[in-house]
Amino acid sequence: MEETKVSKNFPVKPNLKTKPRTPKQTSESKYWSSFKTQQIPKLLSIPSIAFSPTPPHSFAAANSTSLSIFSSQTLTQTAKISSFRDVVSSVSFRNDARLIAASDLSGLVQVFDIATRSCLRRLRSHNRPVRFVHFPHHDKLHLVSGGDDALVKYWDVAEETMIHEFYGHKDYVRCGDSSPVNSDTFVTGSYDHLVKLWDVRVRDSSKAAMDFNHGSPVEDVVFLPSGGMIATAGGNSVKLWDLIGGGKLLYSMESHNKTVTSICVGRIGKDSGEESDQYRIMSVGLDGYLKVFDYGSMKVTYSMRFPAPLLSIGYSPDCSTRVIGTSNGTIYAAKRKIKEGEIEESKDNSFWRIKPVESNEKKVLRSNYYRYFQRGQGEKPAEDDYLVMKPKKVKLTAHDKLLNKFRHGEALVCVLEGKNPGYVVAVMEELVSRKKLLKCVSDLDSEKLELLLAFLHKYCTVPKYSRLLMGLANKVVEMRADDIRASEVLKKHIRNLKGTVEAEIRIQQSLQEIQGIISPLLRIAGRR
Repeated sequence: MEETKVSKNFPVKPNLKTKPRTPKQTSESKYWSSFKTQQIPKLLSIPSIAFSPTPPHSFAAANSTSLSIFSSQTLTQTAKISSFRDVVSSVSFRNDARLIAASDLSGLVQVFDIATRSCLRRLRSHNRPVRFVHFPHHDKLHLVSGGDDALVKYWDVAEETMIHEFYGHKDYVRCGDSSPVNSDTFVTGSYDHLVKLWDVRVRDSSKAAMDFNHGSPVEDVVFLPSGGMIATAGGNSVKLWDLIGGGKLLYSMESHNKTVTSICVGRIGKDSGEESDQYRIMSVGLDGYLKVFDYGSMKVTYSMRFPAPLLSIGYSPDCSTRVIGTSNGTIYAAKRKIKEGEIEESKDNSFWRIKPVESNEKKVLRSNYYRYFQRGQGEKPAEDDYLVMKPKKVKLTAHDKLLNKFRHGEALVCVLEGKNPGYVVAVMEELVSRKKLLKCVSDLDSEKLELLLAFLHKYCTVPKYSRLLMGLANKVVEMRADDIRASEVLKKHIRNLKGTVEAEIRIQQSLQEIQGIISPLLRIAGRR
């Protein structure tokens, strides 16, 4: 016999799509990935980078004992200032980009003319290395500096003299920034873990307007564009502080593995989308990472790794160039392609307004577009906008509803059953103002009158209620005397009320006796 062949059916498994190793990119990660990085080698350590606030937004980099100026368009060196005797530690442009200030480790602060690269002022007062120098955003005449002597100095550049000296820090002063809304206030950070807010209008040089404890040596501090918040960097964390709220810590971002060395604030230069009109905090650290932090949603939106420890970062006001300085002397400059229309429109923008002004021609949105249903959700209110708030619906209590319907007796009974003395007295005062309280008392039946007498017995001697309730108790006894005589329960409440009043009278008499004893002693003590 032939062996019967048994056929087996095996279910076919569906083709499963493998998950990609890299997560799906968001719109913001695509934006930051669009910056094409280019290396600028053959330099030494880059501790400070600053961008010019006016077009074409060239940037300056501190490089050993010289100051190199680069074009943000071609990323090539256009000028070099070498009149320094020691290592350059910090650099800052004036708000009109005609002057640039730089400090070095010898304690000297110099101010140069950008056009001629000649030294205009030499500010000598620090006896230790100067670690930061800064021009206020809205002031062309003054300068702020700080250094290893734990002193912060406020300079008059024109007169080449020091106006104020602030000595509240107890360790090296490493960083500082001025307010974008007020030229008289600025913040400084120190290795004593403190960030101090100074006001040049305050005469006491040792008293800061406000201070915060970062918890570790502070490497960098920067104002956010609103002027009401600051970001501090130190240790492996970047922290946000609310100045308007009295120095409250809002958030601590701790995504770095090593010390955060520098932070800056810049606006995303997108044409449209939810992120088109928002700022980001960019931080770099010794771990070689660049982190982009969205402080609106309190999360890190982008991260990038570099092959060397990072010391400084700068971001151009037109959102086209990002520059990072490293400890080995390499500058990682990244550029983003922008449209010609954006370049022309960005010339009229201020330092903090980086996003180009939109054209007057509005795109027509149709109902079959997804953006039609999302319109307006990413808009930010302007300073002159009036916000219309929807009035909140007031939830009334039961006795308030009865009072609104002029059902006075029911309102009094309702609040007596609730056993809340504050509400009861409030309703009684309202009935007094309406001249309906005695009428409501006269209309109460025996059960409801029992509630009223129990309430009077319990709260008539309470000081904040006694003025109203003692007078009401006398009226109740006079008006309802016949009903009280006819009921044993009501008589019991009256006896309890009488006992409470007598006990209160005895207490008051004892207090008067004590007062009579103490008063002569107080007079004798007052004469001495």
